[in-house]
Amino acid sequence: QVQLVESGGGLVQPGGSLRLSCVASGSFFRLHTMGWYRQAPGKERELVATITRSTTTNYADSVKGRFTISRDNAKNTVYLQMNNLKPEDTALYYCNDRDRSLWGQGTQVTVSS
Repeated sequence: QVQLVESGGGLVQPGGSLRLSCVASGSFFRLHTMGWYRQAPGKERELVATITRSTTTNYADSVKGRFTISRDNAKNTVYLQMNNLKPEDTALYYCNDRDRSLWGQGTQVTVSS
């Protein structure tokens, strides 16, 4: 069964860092555009970052300069390095495979002192 499995979420203080990981099953991961989205309580799901098969990246304005998306095709994994976290980054973070219209189950990130 094709699936995406996220990990790496948790509770962190403002200014802290976390790295999210998403492992994809199935073939041809290296050809797919992958992305991270997030959804805070009472808000719509929003784009955080995407990375194409040629490693072109795109970021939401709110995370530019703080978050970095990357991929390791040998491990079928996409990462989201999050630095200088803010309370407004608190959300459920989802991994997305755009080409297969797949979503992971989400991993919770909470930024609080």
